[in-house]
Amino acid sequence: MSKIVLVTGGARSGKSTFAENEVRKLNKKTAYIATAIAFDDAMKSRIKKHIEQRPSIWTTYEKPTQVHEVIDEVRKSNEVVLLDCITVLITNTMFQDRLDFDRLTEEEVDAVEKKITDDLKLLVAELEKTDLTVYMVTNEVGSGIVPENRLARIFRDFAGRANQYLASLADEVYMTVSGIPVKIKG
Repeated sequence: MSKIVLVTGGARSGKSTFAENEVRKLNKKTAYIATAIAFDDAMKSRIKKHIEQRPSIWTTYEKPTQVHEVIDEVRKSNEVVLLDCITVLITNTMFQDRLDFDRLTEEEVDAVEKKITDDLKLLVAELEKTDLTVYMVTNEVGSGIVPENRLARIFRDFAGRANQYLASLADEVYMTVSGIPVKIKG
């Protein structure tokens, strides 16, 4: 059975660095599942920095949506997985059909969230078939004020519920604050 470690925190809180360092300490064959899409120069720069800071011996899988589809392949030659990041995965799923969230009905919004939840359930189901140690990085987006625009509120709600789901299943959960990891479960 897999071991799941969820690492959460705010923007630039050190969550990816913490997860990468923990995975390095394990010194095992590692798969890095990258969910980011290089859609502009700023994102290209962020992706480049992430690539430069992780070991070149890690196998990278670029999977912006439906991560469950690569787990069977990943488990064949790896013992550890670092999935970075769940909130980017959620964003990619939200926008893959180019929906206008300002115009969606509540039922349509619920359908998008169901798609996200179903994908996460498929991911967890695939992971449960393995002996992988899995570190998942995600953003804590619910600690600030309620966003003014609808899209931001919808995203915050999707991410918050997804994080609750994953945290409930995780063996360990860490929150990073100013680069300092705090263990909150496990």
